[in-house]
Amino acid sequence: MDRKLDELEFENNFVNNFKGNDQVSRTPSETLDSLYTRAMPTPVSGPRLIAYSSELASAMGIDQGAETRESVEILSGNRVNRTMIPYAACYGGFQFGHWANQLGDGRAITLGEISKGNEIFELQLKGAGQTAYSRRGDGRAVLRSSVREFLMSEAMFYLGVPTTRALSLVDTGDKVLRDMFYDGNSEYENGAIVSRVAPSFLRFGNFQILYARGEVSNLEDLLNWSVQKFYPEIKEQGDQKIVSFFREVSKRTSRMISEWMRVGFVHGVMNTDNMSILGLTIDYGPFSFLDNFDPNFTPNTTDLPGRRYAFAKQPSIALWNLQRFAESLMPLMQETNLLEDEVSNFKEYYTTDYYQMMSRKYGLSNLKTEEGEEFLDQMRSLLYDCKVDMTLFFQYLIDLARDEASREEVMNHFNECFYRELSESEQREFYNLIKVYKSFLEKDSLTTSESRQIMSEANPRFILRNFLLQKASEELEAGDDTLFNELFLALKNPYSKGSDKFFCKRPKWAENKAGSSMLSCSS
Repeated sequence: MDRKLDELEFENNFVNNFKGNDQVSRTPSETLDSLYTRAMPTPVSGPRLIAYSSELASAMGIDQGAETRESVEILSGNRVNRTMIPYAACYGGFQFGHWANQLGDGRAITLGEISKGNEIFELQLKGAGQTAYSRRGDGRAVLRSSVREFLMSEAMFYLGVPTTRALSLVDTGDKVLRDMFYDGNSEYENGAIVSRVAPSFLRFGNFQILYARGEVSNLEDLLNWSVQKFYPEIKEQGDQKIVSFFREVSKRTSRMISEWMRVGFVHGVMNTDNMSILGLTIDYGPFSFLDNFDPNFTPNTTDLPGRRYAFAKQPSIALWNLQRFAESLMPLMQETNLLEDEVSNFKEYYTTDYYQMMSRKYGLSNLKTEEGEEFLDQMRSLLYDCKVDMTLFFQYLIDLARDEASREEVMNHFNECFYRELSESEQREFYNLIKVYKSFLEKDSLTTSESRQIMSEANPRFILRNFLLQKASEELEAGDDTLFNELFLALKNPYSKGSDKFFCKRPKWAENKAGSSMLSCSS
């Protein structure tokens, strides 16, 4: 039987199993020999529940009624029940390729864990106030970024992408000062708190900070606990245990990245402290879906001009991050070459995942052939050169007539996908490549209905475009939750045609509008 949030019994496995600073602290400090520091959410003045994921609540065994004063107080950080031991985790990370030393949960506070059957749900409040790891920050979050994180966490779940989730979104009733683009134009904005949920928020950086400090005993304890709790199928000991653990993290990371590429998601800030050991999409900041297909697109203004975290670079950055993760485990090994060999296998895992994924997107049984690889290369170049909307293109590809068609018929069919007029030669090139694609379909073992079914399951019809998220947050700030609620409903069925109100390209006005195209890390 489901219970209300304030009645739940929370577990505190992380706090109970590791060394930490058990004094609640909001004073920024270096916490040596500590995997966490106790923290308490800072109360807010006027919490108001904006949104609640009843489906997630049900999965967690929580009574779906969240309007009670007690529940809202917990979700806003104004109440901590008797079984919670809130804390902020200590971790480090490589940020934009450079070691940043201690980072930690600067505006996230974990309340504890809820178990239901064999599932674990760690509940964390983002924007709940200062912790020992806030550095110069206030530990708060603004409404616009919280709207983005709440909606995108749930959207990625329904898209089938491995992700953390969001249980609730609360307006705090307080104002927060932010400089959106680090250009000296600070403004007060509405504050908000998102309650985030995952089996664990452990990241590469939790291990890296211990490695950097030479805390080998703590590192070994964290490894053993992580394997026992999240990878119980690993039974080996010694070096092989570490290799098996890393292999599973690597495979999950590969799947996550291939799923990002499938739906056109760009994380925007793939620092190692934003990489989950469970292969989950974590820490939604300056992210974006692709509108027009652009391998060089980054949604993060902080990532310019190098574009380290651009769309097409995500697989190689994942490998770089895994290499750094592997380094942090090597002090525990006798033969480090075993782990070095396993790191190199990521390319094989990703190649397999990628071609399987692209085969599904195109409704073909196997594109991992010389001809298939050449076709994909040509199609990538064409989609970029012709400035084609990625989501719309694959939707129209599903409905493409499989028999012979003239160039005019093909161009009319795809007309809504283009962000600019094509020249005569570009139209000819586009038409000829579509004919090549049809030749693949003719030779393939899948029937037309099987092919279209696979494509319909692999290609979303609805994505949370940045301009929609920005517009929804602006309207919400003004007291109108209509668009927010429409998006929250639509994201739950991203592969159906029921949300065609949002089946459109990015409008012209949104191309250079702040928040609708690019964002900063402060967002």
